[in-house]
Amino acid sequence: MATHLSQSQRRPPLLRQAIKIRRRRVRDLQDPLPRTAQEIEPPSHHFSPEERALLYEEALYTILHRLGQPEPNHVTEASELLRYLQEAFHMGPEEHQQLLQKVQKLEKPIFCLKATVKQAKGILGKDVSGFSDPYCLLGIEQGVGAPGGSPGSRHRQKAVVRHTIPEEQTHRTQVITQTLNPVWEETFILEFEDISNSSFHLDMWDLDTVESVRQKLGELTDLHGLRRIFKEARKDKGQDDFLGNVVLRLQDLRCQEDQWYPLEPCTETYPDRGQCHLQFQLIHKRRATAASRSQPSYTVHLHLLQQLVSHEVTQHQAGSTSWDGSLSPQAATILFLHATQKDLSDFHQSLAQWLAYSRLYQSLEFPSSCLLHPITSIEYQWIQGRLKAEQQEELAASFRNLLAYGLSLIRRFRSVFPLSVPDSPARLQSLLRVLVQMCKMKAFRELCPDSAPLPRLVTEALRTGTVEWFHLKQQHHQPMVQGMLQAGKALLSLVQDIVGDLHQCQRTWNKIFQNALKVNLFSVAFLELQWLVAKRVQDHTAAVAGSAVSPEVGESLFQLYVSLKELCQLAPVPAERDGVLALDGFHRWFQPAVPSWLQKTYSVALARVQRAVQMDELVPLGELTKHSTSAVDLSTCFAQISHTARQLDWPDPEEAFMITVKFVEDTCRLALVYCSLIKTRARELSAGQKDQGQAANMLCVVVNDMEQLRLVIGKLPTQLAWEALEQRVGAVLEQGQLQNTLHAQLQGALAGLGHEIRTGVRTLAEQLEVGIAKHIQKLVTVKESVLPEDAILPLMKFLEVKLCYMNANLVQENFNSLLTLLWTHTLTVLVEVAASQRSCPLASSRLKIALQNLEVCFYAEGCGLPPEALHTATFQALQKDLELQAASSRELIQKYFCSRIQQQAEAASEELGAVTVKVSYRASEQKLRVELLSASSLLPLDSNGSSDPFVQLTLEPRHEFPELAPRETQKHKKDLHPLFDETFEFLVPAEPCRKDGACLLLTVLDHDTLGADDLEGEAFLPLRSVPGLTGTEEPGEVPQTRLPLTYPAPNGDPILQLLESRKGDREAQVFVRLRRQRAKQASQHAPKPGR
Repeated sequence: MATHLSQSQRRPPLLRQAIKIRRRRVRDLQDPLPRTAQEIEPPSHHFSPEERALLYEEALYTILHRLGQPEPNHVTEASELLRYLQEAFHMGPEEHQQLLQKVQKLEKPIFCLKATVKQAKGILGKDVSGFSDPYCLLGIEQGVGAPGGSPGSRHRQKAVVRHTIPEEQTHRTQVITQTLNPVWEETFILEFEDISNSSFHLDMWDLDTVESVRQKLGELTDLHGLRRIFKEARKDKGQDDFLGNVVLRLQDLRCQEDQWYPLEPCTETYPDRGQCHLQFQLIHKRRATAASRSQPSYTVHLHLLQQLVSHEVTQHQAGSTSWDGSLSPQAATILFLHATQKDLSDFHQSLAQWLAYSRLYQSLEFPSSCLLHPITSIEYQWIQGRLKAEQQEELAASFRNLLAYGLSLIRRFRSVFPLSVPDSPARLQSLLRVLVQMCKMKAFRELCPDSAPLPRLVTEALRTGTVEWFHLKQQHHQPMVQGMLQAGKALLSLVQDIVGDLHQCQRTWNKIFQNALKVNLFSVAFLELQWLVAKRVQDHTAAVAGSAVSPEVGESLFQLYVSLKELCQLAPVPAERDGVLALDGFHRWFQPAVPSWLQKTYSVALARVQRAVQMDELVPLGELTKHSTSAVDLSTCFAQISHTARQLDWPDPEEAFMITVKFVEDTCRLALVYCSLIKTRARELSAGQKDQGQAANMLCVVVNDMEQLRLVIGKLPTQLAWEALEQRVGAVLEQGQLQNTLHAQLQGALAGLGHEIRTGVRTLAEQLEVGIAKHIQKLVTVKESVLPEDAILPLMKFLEVKLCYMNANLVQENFNSLLTLLWTHTLTVLVEVAASQRSCPLASSRLKIALQNLEVCFYAEGCGLPPEALHTATFQALQKDLELQAASSRELIQKYFCSRIQQQAEAASEELGAVTVKVSYRASEQKLRVELLSASSLLPLDSNGSSDPFVQLTLEPRHEFPELAPRETQKHKKDLHPLFDETFEFLVPAEPCRKDGACLLLTVLDHDTLGADDLEGEAFLPLRSVPGLTGTEEPGEVPQTRLPLTYPAPNGDPILQLLESRKGDREAQVFVRLRRQRAKQASQHAPKPGR
């Protein structure tokens, strides 16, 4: 049960202490560290000289009367331990010798072996049932340690303990019946005088009781049991069976032993007799030191531990290292010996360790993690009744003291655990873990029932510490000279420190407190700081509003506004706070200063633009960067304006819209001012230049600068977040007002820039257009002996030089604009020249090749104009015209028939009638066989309402088949559906039949006796599709082909017009005359609509 304390003895609850601390006046915050020391006074770890002498005597006595073999990693030499003690207790040589001699004269303690017989396993079964009833006899045999007389050399015998150790010194365990794996867990204290000639003996016996033969036969299970019955019949009744023994020399034992020992046999009959689990501890009784006689063993060990740990920590601090909680071998050896000799339990050792470490932690610097082990040990072994009342009070006081000290560290965590020290987060985390584990202990709950929950205590400590930290920071930033500007700068520095602290809380500290205690440090700190900041900022802005605002004060106000905005962005979500914040709507305090901020932003930007242009030499910055320095400065200037707008980010939607309009208006005005300034600068620099190339260079740079400016201006909607603004002002402004205002401003500025850029590019293009027209005109006047490829070389070289120059000096957008202008101009010149050279195939051929090369040049392998920009309607018409003009007359005739074959293929109507034929080609005979079967639905061309049709068959073009004369069918009188059924054969090679345009022309005519025959229509059958010409096999069954009749184009064919212009070409003129005749005939008998 916890010791009851009177009301006067109880400490005030820690939560009440924390609340009192928070309510203290600001003037008491001048020196928080001394006050903290007054609040929490940790017990001193220093002893008085008398206490130190008694403790030193105790430690010397422990070393001088050491027993057993040393533990692994422990110090063996006593001299080394004595030297360490002398250093740990700061003893001078004389004082050390005096105390050492004093201790050597003290009476020796009574040496004891604390032996625990725990259990055994695998022992022999001596009873008929196959089990045994084991018990142990044990004791100390003295005087057997002489050389040659070790227990190991003793002859095996049964009654070692009974025969060698007096009965009053012999101890016996309980009998465990019917088992081969007995468990005793019995402890005995065995005294001895000299460890060097003393041995521990343990005999294990099987208890035999007198039983009848009938009882034994009832327990019989196998032949071995029957053999045991015969064996027992030969021995005395009631005689116990020997199971084995363990004999150990005490001087071979360590201070503490815990092992399984084999049971030794007395004969070789059963060498494996099992094992026995024994624990040994060499302890003292009746120690002669004053401390042992006057104080409890636990208290003496606590003081010794406290003294040695204090020395360990001090030694590490002297070496500029942090103690990691590991004791030196000397300290570990001394403490182990003392605890063992005093027979301290593990629980009391852990309790002593906790009390010592918790006291030292409050005065010396070492890791709080060292406290976790004793906490765990105490919790594991806690039984309240094991402690006396004064020990319970001492433990409760240690809990309260450490908790109060830990809360004081948490309250000052910003200074105690600075982030400038790398291990600070780990140290704070370790402290919280210790406090959490301590408050979870059963001992803490039973001994400190009035303690408030740890999260509540920590929250109050954090809240109080945050307020203290704020006032310290405020005093630190207090200006030496009182003034509006100085007060604003001091307040700005304070807010920036608060923002930085909150960022640290959010990134680092909050996670630690959240994981350990579910305490939201960030919310606690923010809610405390925001109302402190709000009061001071509101007072400052009110004072500024009452006086004239200088530019410096205005800039200070803007920076303060930005810092407060950043502070408010850190605000916890509404679920983590109560009600509104004191900083809500803080922007209204700065509303009077907004116009001055906007005006200053524009003035600074304008001055920067003017200075940038004045210093610009209009030289490209590099091979890849083709604009000049002023464009870079202007981009930076606009970026700064956008940054200022984002910093301002005015919360009120309607006012934010007006501010954005002002920013856009100023930016567009600056862009137009820059265009005017940069052109003026170009005129100034080129005025004294005689080199026209240098002037062109400057013009290229000016155009590039404007293009760069257009790119920058185009990013305004993104940089000023127009979409977000539109969503915010949607409920305030009329629909379309944003579009009509901001976008109209932007489009106006972009249109102005576009006009300036086009004007510059047009000027550059005009300088090149003259040269291009000149070279194209020369192209058609070159001698006929010059090849077309050679004739266009001057033009291509001119373009290569000029375009490479422009590409090197213009950005891609402007270069593409220049190429577009030049391409349009070049096509115009080519069209004019081609029209003048229509009748000259050679000139047209050169122009055709020139157009092809110009297309490749302007495309530039994908780096110039795209195909859709090149292949305009003008280009396609010109390409088609030059293709025709450059062709020979025969090629044109061939193209004409290709077009008629295409017209035939597309004909779907039979309004002129149709003819049906079967055509095949026999390659073996080189014969083209034509079976003209019939015609149908012919037009009635005679006055009697009928016709006299016949068909004329020719192979076209005639220059491909010069030896073949036309063939005709029989004439049918008054028949619109004549059945000819005639066969014609043409002896012709296959090769010309497979050429483009090769066809069988079927001309259906109406025979007139008195005048020229009338044209019923024409049909064109491509020869390459005739069976026998499409493959290598001879044709089989030849299909019928029905061909609708067609008329020549009424408006004239361009090919015929081109052939007609070639007056000196007889073949062309003959062909055109025939085709004109057919066209005239067709126009006379064209069918009326609705036939």
